[in-house]
Amino acid sequence: MGWTALAAGLTGIAVLAAGLGFEIHQQRQIDARQARSQRFVDAATQTVVNMFSYTPDTIDQSVSRFVDGTSGPLRGMLSSNNNVENIKALFRHTDATSEAVVNGAALESIDGVTDNASVLVSVRVTVTDMNGVNKPSEPYRMRVIVHEDDNGRMTGYDLKYPDGGN
Repeated sequence: MGWTALAAGLTGIAVLAAGLGFEIHQQRQIDARQARSQRFVDAATQTVVNMFSYTPDTIDQSVSRFVDGTSGPLRGMLSSNNNVENIKALFRHTDATSEAVVNGAALESIDGVTDNASVLVSVRVTVTDMNGVNKPSEPYRMRVIVHEDDNGRMTGYDLKYPDGGN
């Protein structure tokens, strides 16, 4: 009788340990998926902030930071026809400071085949002229397509304005 009870107890412990191990494994998979989803959202918001934030003293660095965080069609568009230099010249011409504040961001979907995710980002941009006068903040909504490369690096792959609006 004692051996039977001991065997039953050990079997019960083994079953509980296996169940616990399975639950821990499942939780780690869920946590990894959530962390990856958050990285897509973080990359999208950083792309938008980089796109709209600059000061007269940091235009070169700000535009380079934005361009360096892109890939795909967005990178191609920026690289063609000397667009990067045109953006820098436009920012210099305004002699202003621009600051972007993200109001919210939400992951729409992740394409497991292309490793692209669609993220909606809502941002308010405030431009301050050379005299220190703030213009009214402008709201923008955009869909940022974020690409994850084979090394896990997230980049802004494409930008779209939902419903053709701002």
